[in-house]
Amino acid sequence: MEPISIAMISDFFHPAFGGVENHIYMLSAILLRRGHKVIVITHSHGDRVGVRWLLPGLKVYYIPFLPIASSATLPNFFTSLPYLRTILLREHIHLIHAHAGLSSIGHEGILHSHLMGIRTVFTDHSLFGFDDAASILTNKLLGKSLVLQGLPCLDIIYRRENTVLRGQLFDPSELDPSMPEVRKNVYVIPNALVAEQFKPNPPPPSETITIVFLSRFAYRKGIDLLVATAPKICARFPNVQFVVGGDGPKLIELLQMREKYLLQDRIELLGPVRHKDVLSVLSRGSIFMNTSLTESFGIAILEAACAGLYVVSTRVGGVPEILPKDMISFAKPEEDDVICAVAKAIDIVQSGQHDPFKAHERIKNFYNWEDVSARTEKVYEAVMKSRQMDLMERINRTMELGPFAGPIWTIILLVDCLFFLFLEWWIPRNSLHYVHHNWDQERFRRASQEAV
Repeated sequence: MEPISIAMISDFFHPAFGGVENHIYMLSAILLRRGHKVIVITHSHGDRVGVRWLLPGLKVYYIPFLPIASSATLPNFFTSLPYLRTILLREHIHLIHAHAGLSSIGHEGILHSHLMGIRTVFTDHSLFGFDDAASILTNKLLGKSLVLQGLPCLDIIYRRENTVLRGQLFDPSELDPSMPEVRKNVYVIPNALVAEQFKPNPPPPSETITIVFLSRFAYRKGIDLLVATAPKICARFPNVQFVVGGDGPKLIELLQMREKYLLQDRIELLGPVRHKDVLSVLSRGSIFMNTSLTESFGIAILEAACAGLYVVSTRVGGVPEILPKDMISFAKPEEDDVICAVAKAIDIVQSGQHDPFKAHERIKNFYNWEDVSARTEKVYEAVMKSRQMDLMERINRTMELGPFAGPIWTIILLVDCLFFLFLEWWIPRNSLHYVHHNWDQERFRRASQEAV
């Protein structure tokens, strides 16, 4: 594939911690090494505003929008257009790659992209339902974004049916679970990890069993389930202790639980854990616990298994597709079932049935970033060759979103076009300080190979 300029856009990026953040960074680094130009656009984090550089030569724009909850910003629609227009034009961007269904800035990038003739790709990292207010609103936002993409070409992390149905791409009867690539330009691409960064370093033999929990402290990550089950597990198994890493709105409930049951010496709360420190935390335990209520892939599960831990997880989303059955125990997202799964895992670990080093060797051959980046390039190539819709076609497709949502999104689309024309007059393109678009491919390739 010929080198192109790519803008990764998402509310979720470093210095925040999470699977989406790590996926964007690693994919960007590998694409840089393969000769593409890649930038990242995200919202500000504290005093981190403006342009920053990350290894290996990754340029990050932190635009001055503040998050409202769980690192996501409030949908701004038109407020972001002046920032995105300037950045995308200055950097000569050919393609926008938006990430995460809850990322407002990602959806806004898709909304504005057609005004500048920029192609779009969307990656859905999470699963959502259809019967609660938050999911309904998120699904409407997703449907609007996919309609504005024209010929939707999606890079989806497992459970493609969920995104296809939420985005109303086509009738459910057209889905064929046996197909590796669903029609209508929907692609399934797994996540990956650098196996060398997660070599097992198991703790010395001991009667104490340490359970590691690393996650965002948010409702959909099942923190309420952890709060309910951890005291019962500690009461049933006196030799069990917890090491919990992460941060989020549910932190106060974890602290209250620990105080209520006097478990300060058995439940250690580490706070936010940097990605480079994840292995040191995982190496303290022999069991990894995941209580998510919804999960499309779960990169933390993969990292824990690669580090040699036996995994206990709720059976949700795409989690059953990640690991072999003998490396993980599943539970329903219910208290009693989670406790039973943990009890089974403790028996397996204590009896020596789980070999951390054999688990690492198996995982090492399953997922790698070179394969993910090569498959992602095929998605980009398909998008760059696709036909772009004109304004009238976009209006017609937007009106099909529904009797209420259709007119609302059509008005937003038309106002966005008018605002863009105003910016073209107020801040002409020839007044922008352009970044030289004939970047030195060989220099980028050498620098990235040295740093990655």
